[in-house]
Amino acid sequence: MEIPPIPLAETLDFLVSLLNIPSPTGDTAAALDYVADFCKDLPLEQRRPRKGGLLLTWPGDESRPRALTAHVDTLGAIVQKIKDDGRLQLSAIGGFDWHSLEGEGCTITTASGLAYRGSILPTKASVHIYGNEARELKRVAENYEVRLDARTLDVDETRALGINVGDFVAIDPRVEMNAGFIRSRHLDDKAGVAAIYGALLALHRAGLAPRDRVDILISGYEEVGHGAAAGLPSDMAELVAVDMAAAGGPQNSDEFSVGICAKDSGGPYHLELRRRLETLAQTHEIPYRVDIYPYYGSDGGSAWRAGADCKVALIGPGVDASHSYERTHRDSVEATARLIAAYLLSA
Repeated sequence: MEIPPIPLAETLDFLVSLLNIPSPTGDTAAALDYVADFCKDLPLEQRRPRKGGLLLTWPGDESRPRALTAHVDTLGAIVQKIKDDGRLQLSAIGGFDWHSLEGEGCTITTASGLAYRGSILPTKASVHIYGNEARELKRVAENYEVRLDARTLDVDETRALGINVGDFVAIDPRVEMNAGFIRSRHLDDKAGVAAIYGALLALHRAGLAPRDRVDILISGYEEVGHGAAAGLPSDMAELVAVDMAAAGGPQNSDEFSVGICAKDSGGPYHLELRRRLETLAQTHEIPYRVDIYPYYGSDGGSAWRAGADCKVALIGPGVDASHSYERTHRDSVEATARLIAAYLLSA
């Protein structure tokens, strides 16, 4: 069966807007609401699992239910301490190196809903003040802080703003599109969510439906390792996790194809399902790269560890500089959406 064309312009518009909605792990409601609103005109039943996230179901043949999962949560931080000078010490959400956030803007959201802007800086940021101490400062959590864009010089003044320990800190995405490239933080995994949306929209507009019932979990806890450990139906026969493919350096993945993961830090994925996805890519002339990610885990792995009795595979758009200032290309998002569409239509 022919794959319908992916509405790429709309898919990328969806992606850019989603990237600009803050959603650090644990504070994802606005991003989930955005996805739910965009999907309301598709033939999907919607449910909100108790744990959080969004479960979308396209009804179909019940003999071999399939599932997709992607995550809307991103790297971020939580206020760990208000320091004596009114600045903020942070606790990381997700696995990143602190130097990758150096100088980045951020937003702190208080319990009352107020939002304050700030910058993530080393505690000795200025060579004019600290000289070589600034250059040689070890890039670890305790040597970073948030400089608030507010008139505060001590703990009491910061608390008077409504800022407290436990408030979420969202890292600026800085989204740009140039010559087909999308540069932004948090392409992991909002590019994967956009690829699923593009595939579903393409099928619906073409008057097509998946061969089997499909459940799509948009999870909110992947970056901390347990996003799809709950929320998916227990009768699913297959699960395809859609997450980023780590591109760059020694990796086989690139920014112009869909990545198909053979093995990550949790071990190999299901061989028969992976081979089937490779065959679909070949049949439909979808550019793809098979790769191994030694420092990476996905919601497919978390579903397996939670006891899911199903075949699991992992695919996704190629993302350069993952967990830093990331980049992908429109061709990779399109290739991923096309492979998802081909999979949902396949026998």
